[in-house]
Amino acid sequence: MRAASSLVPAAVLVAPSAATAATTVKPLPRAVASAASNGGSTSRRDVLAGTGLGAALALVLAAAAPEPARAEDEEYVSETQEVIGKVRSTINMDKSDPNVADAVAELRELSNSWVAKYRREKSLLGRPSFREMYSALNAVSGHYISFGPTAPIPAKRRARILEEMDTAEKALLRGR
Repeated sequence: MRAASSLVPAAVLVAPSAATAATTVKPLPRAVASAASNGGSTSRRDVLAGTGLGAALALVLAAAAPEPARAEDEEYVSETQEVIGKVRSTINMDKSDPNVADAVAELRELSNSWVAKYRREKSLLGRPSFREMYSALNAVSGHYISFGPTAPIPAKRRARILEEMDTAEKALLRGR
């Protein structure tokens, strides 16, 4: 019998008997055949190609990296535009308007739900639209928490909030 390091399958080395006489010997996989021709060394590429694992591995990797869902992206864009509109309308209200407190309460509820929903999305955290919106909502909420719902936003803070809203809106239009 040959040494264990032989490339010839053990079934071929054994003397044929009545039970193994009818057994057919299948050809070696391509990886083993190429290893035999390369002097015994087998690369990972040869093994994956020869055993069919390459195709299975490609399918697994393709399924593991899903493409971003367009429906979720469209929902993000529409909800963000809704929040932008609400912020603009609320901070542009006249301070003598009797509906300011109700509008601020609605804005705080809408902004809290927007932040709670999208803050957990890893794919959105790096987007410029998300960063700008988050910063603007933080400034608006911080103002109304500190000074009350009827206190007007100072001109400098208001200009910065509106600028962040414009930047976020431009980023949304670009898909960013």
